[in-house]
Amino acid sequence: MSAASRGLIPRVRLLSFGPTTTTVISSSHRFRRFSAQSINVENDYEIDSGSPKIIRAKPVVMTPDSKRTGAIAVKCGMTAVWDKWGARVPITVLWLDENIVSQLKMIEKEGITALQVGCGQKKAKHLTNPEVGHFRAQGVPLKRKLREFPVTEDAILPVGTPITVRHFVPGQYVDVSGITRGKGFQGGMKRWGFAGMPASHGASLSHRSIGSTGQRDAPGKVFKGKKMPGRMGGKQCTVKNVWVYKIDPARNLMWVRGQVPGAEGNFVFIKDAVYKKPDISLLPFPTYFAPQDEDASELEPLVADLGEIDPFMAGD
Repeated sequence: MSAASRGLIPRVRLLSFGPTTTTVISSSHRFRRFSAQSINVENDYEIDSGSPKIIRAKPVVMTPDSKRTGAIAVKCGMTAVWDKWGARVPITVLWLDENIVSQLKMIEKEGITALQVGCGQKKAKHLTNPEVGHFRAQGVPLKRKLREFPVTEDAILPVGTPITVRHFVPGQYVDVSGITRGKGFQGGMKRWGFAGMPASHGASLSHRSIGSTGQRDAPGKVFKGKKMPGRMGGKQCTVKNVWVYKIDPARNLMWVRGQVPGAEGNFVFIKDAVYKKPDISLLPFPTYFAPQDEDASELEPLVADLGEIDPFMAGD
């Protein structure tokens, strides 16, 4: 059953600007209150009762060596926009479905510094007992998808911190990872772009064949890794330098220009670009903290400044 048939895409179309129902997740030793619009995060989060290190949910200064967490999004499909030069540009819409920090991983305990981010919603009957126990032990709602993002020590966030679309800035570049569309067993021409055999003379029923692969008597074998027919697609793929065109804080939607792997309804993972690094002075670090008096449903979409040179045509 595809993700679209489970109701992810209809939920995007039915997003309303009104408040949503508050859900209370309880455990044997603590209670936390969560909602789709606002999540109460403790100002001081103590990692361990025996450790003096305290994590605070507040903005700090980002350094060139700092590494922020990423986010999980649902690929909603493609649309098109017209820039101020009159060109039609294809755009992919991504939906950050209630991302929150679901677990901390520290050097003292796990040996790494990372944040586990959860996305979406799921019922307890659709999860295994270890998965339900994990969410209840952390005191967070049940999530459909989890992803771990390595971060630096200055980018650690308390459990329960929301990661909204304001985590990214219009105009920056991001890297998007996901599972590509599975195309089944394909031949060499479709899978690798081979030219095939002659289409007119000298080829009988072998027009799409890949040709010889054994190099005659020397060495007389097919080397490992030879490009041949086989299973195509369905693998992890990372598309680098995807440009963020617009974000909509009211609906947690993001418009990006560039290839996004996977089919409509699949989960993709977004993080800051490695090669085209964004300006650290413009990024909210370690993430965007909304003011208490801010109403996300009344915020207007933020569009990237196109400047004097068309960024959509600059790469061409």
